Amino acid sequence: MEIDIIDLTDPAYADLTPVQLSMVRAAQTKKNAIVAENNEEKKKIFYFMLSNNTARSDIRAFAEERLDALAEEKISAVREDLIQQLHFESMAAVGNDAGPYRYPENPNYALSAPQRYLAVRNYYMNVTSDAATRLAMYTMDTLARAYLGEYYQTLYESLAQYVK
Repeated sequence: MEIDIIDLTDPAYADLTPVQLSMVRAAQTKKNAIVAENNEEKKKIFYFMLSNNTARSDIRAFAEERLDALAEEKISAVREDLIQQLHFESMAAVGNDAGPYRYPENPNYALSAPQRYLAVRNYYMNVTSDAATRLAMYTMDTLARAYLGEYYQTLYESLAQYVK
């Protein structure tokens, strides 16, 4: 698999751990799926316009540009999420006497409130793919209430949006 979601020769990404490399591979797989879906949509447009004798029309070019822009937007979101995950994974590599920082086993109280929010959010987004189960687990998490403080409700609303 060719990895081009991030530049692995960049010094910031040169010494990734195996867990971080698996995150990169997962993000690359998502990116490849977005690109493949984009190419399929472009083919559909081409064949549709070809059947109507308008394949060389500017409309096709505009439609393909729109598809490319949407695909790049999705890829950018995947890339930003990956960079965020790598950042928090590297922060979790350090720890205390209880081991490496990981929510909920060993939460890092030295993090700022927004960083705690992201750590808990990443935990719940990775624990299950079922949005309703994820929200139910979060509402039963008493540690999250104390750990997040004012951000508890914000994360609740964020997770609730996936249920809809």
